[in-house]
Amino acid sequence: MQEHERYIRRCLELAQLGSGSVSPNPMVGALLVSDGRIIAENYHRKFGGPHAEALVVEEVLSSYGDQATELFRRATMYVSLEPCAHHGKTPPCARLLAEYRIGRVVIACRDPFEKVNGAGIRILEEAGVEVIEGVLAEEALWLNRRFTTRVVHQRPYIILKWAQTADGYMAPANNTQRWITGAVAKQLVHRWRSEEDAILVGANTALVDNPQLTVREWQGRNPKRVLIDKQLAVAPDAKLLDGSAETIVFNATKSDWVGTVKYIELEDFDWYLPQKIAYQLYLMDVQSLIVEGGRKTLDLFIGAGLWDEARVFTSRDSWGSGMAAPALHAAVAEHQGIGPDRLDIYYRNPQR
Repeated sequence: MQEHERYIRRCLELAQLGSGSVSPNPMVGALLVSDGRIIAENYHRKFGGPHAEALVVEEVLSSYGDQATELFRRATMYVSLEPCAHHGKTPPCARLLAEYRIGRVVIACRDPFEKVNGAGIRILEEAGVEVIEGVLAEEALWLNRRFTTRVVHQRPYIILKWAQTADGYMAPANNTQRWITGAVAKQLVHRWRSEEDAILVGANTALVDNPQLTVREWQGRNPKRVLIDKQLAVAPDAKLLDGSAETIVFNATKSDWVGTVKYIELEDFDWYLPQKIAYQLYLMDVQSLIVEGGRKTLDLFIGAGLWDEARVFTSRDSWGSGMAAPALHAAVAEHQGIGPDRLDIYYRNPQR
């Protein structure tokens, strides 16, 4: 079992390399072991592209030619998630592994997606492939908690983010803009944006701060931008509506599509607003969401119990007055120094 854990841990490291590129698919890593050594390894690199298992098989076929068939029969495939069993953007990996009669397949955890969830294992076992599952299952599920949240709960994985002063204030009381954290924290926030599917703010933040919410201090793709603007108070020349990234505006006035800006009218706007937004984003294949708004917007999600993770920066400065930061009533799970600032991370339902 220790040997299986070593190889599965490597699969999880490989899977992580797909972060920010494969959503709404899960991150998956795979490798093939023969005679005690890894002869091929790969990971799911981008949505719509080949899955990890298929890339490993392709590499072995390319490298070993006529010897590949016999090699497959005595080798063990390690994979961080149950091989898929359905036709999606690509053919089912379980049937591919069965076709090449891989000697043994070791799986970290089952895929909770209803079209898989044990079906991939059945395909392998019916083809005579030995299957071992449950190796580092908790770690594998945690890695793909965004994917699992979406398929199980039909909503994105929701990350709250804000910065506060040492004495607990997140904004000046007079609705002006004032920066709290340093340059290192800013760069980290831009990296986070590149890793998640969408980022959300409320109308007041858009009006006061005029944020762009794009990735500029890090290399990577821009997330979808989401704006809560009941009466469409944010002017068309605001940075959020500049067309540089796909933008969704939840409002109570109109449904329309203008360039890269999609307006979605919500009926009974003030009733169950965060739940409606989360479900609409789920329907758009948004797997993860950063809520980076002001106090009112953050409290909407906190009050609804609709958050999974919170990332809170605390600076060394004290203001003495201002708008108080939200209260989570949760224990700090992780903390670290980010330049001169402190980052605390909270999980609503810790799974590790």
